[in-house]
Amino acid sequence: MEKLNLPSYNFNIKFEGQRKLIFDSIRKKYVVLTAEEWVRQNFISYLVETKNYPKGLIAVEKKVDVNRMPQRSDIVLYNNKAIPVMIVECKASSVKISQDTFNQIARYNMKLQVPYLVVTNGLNHYCCRIDYDKSSFEFIPEIPDYKTLI
Repeated sequence: MEKLNLPSYNFNIKFEGQRKLIFDSIRKKYVVLTAEEWVRQNFISYLVETKNYPKGLIAVEKKVDVNRMPQRSDIVLYNNKAIPVMIVECKASSVKISQDTFNQIARYNMKLQVPYLVVTNGLNHYCCRIDYDKSSFEFIPEIPDYKTLI
């Protein structure tokens, strides 16, 4: 798989017939290794190993109902009170981050109302902090670590 704009991590990868699988340490199972999954697994490792997020406070492919339609958010991070504080939307590295990507994560956030949104394709990472009191948002240069969110 291609090198991303993230630190390098070791993953458990195996083959089942023609399918390449990667072990997801959050879901505790092997999943099909697609280009998007490669970004998601690398970003999870970044959150856990570099930003110190506890694995127990991370949900992967979290079901979110948007306009009564079930959707799945790539990564949702919670604080120590089980309140969602960040949504991460992952795209394959070949996918350009666009307004559609931000619209997608914004739809998930209508339900979850988190203070931080992150969009990544593994090469480019964008983090936005939302201030609900002021009805405003700002892009911030770095993804906050766990201690910042609690």
